[in-house]
Amino acid sequence: MANDGSTAGDPARILELLWRDANARGTQRGPRQGLTVDRIVATAIEVADAEGVQAVTMRRVAQALGVAPMSLYTYVPGKAELLDLMLDTVYAQMARTDLSDKPWRMRVEVVAQENRDLYDQHRWAATISTSRPPLGPGLMAKYEHELTAFAGLGLDDVEMDAALTYLLSFVQASARSAAEAVAIQRNSAMSDEQWWAVNAPFLARVFDETKHPTAARVGAAAGAAHRGAYSPAHAYEFGLQCVLDGLGVLIEGDRE
Repeated sequence: MANDGSTAGDPARILELLWRDANARGTQRGPRQGLTVDRIVATAIEVADAEGVQAVTMRRVAQALGVAPMSLYTYVPGKAELLDLMLDTVYAQMARTDLSDKPWRMRVEVVAQENRDLYDQHRWAATISTSRPPLGPGLMAKYEHELTAFAGLGLDDVEMDAALTYLLSFVQASARSAAEAVAIQRNSAMSDEQWWAVNAPFLARVFDETKHPTAARVGAAAGAAHRGAYSPAHAYEFGLQCVLDGLGVLIEGDRE
């Protein structure tokens, strides 16, 4: 699955667009089409949700809007900037659960679930690299909300940021793996269980269990439990508990 980078365009232009600077180039209305940045972004999100982020091109979005491709460049310089706008928009639309008066583990689990819900609704969002995230209003509201999960726990500011990054990196990686599993199943037109049933006779003929006894035993146990080689749901639940336990060492351990 392709991994599109975030903030790959002109940084100043991207920030102008993200914050809808009234003086920014490209935020004004066009003379004929009456388009807006918001309408273009909403349409691009619809295309990505239905067809995948690879389908999001200026030409495809213009087609969905019923306008000439060149008319979009009056508003958005290109796909790199459009991806940032799309990501910040879905960040702004995320649910924000009240985290007050909850134990810290519950607060962190809620933040993880909110992000998992985002990736379930917009699978493409998990494929976009955010090592240099779009610093728009949606991201800033998301960041402010999610930091409250780590407030009042004795962490300093750098530790709070690192703990949140650790959590969100796990959720994004988990969502990306889940999206890849869905894509593989769709493209092969087979479930994991069906794939193994078809290929089991050949594997049984060429695989020597005596040479790889641990792999054979563990693989068979995991395959039987998950009815396939990989279960995205189990990987997420198991991994999240490991993340929480790791954060627990930092939060609840001896900090002297």
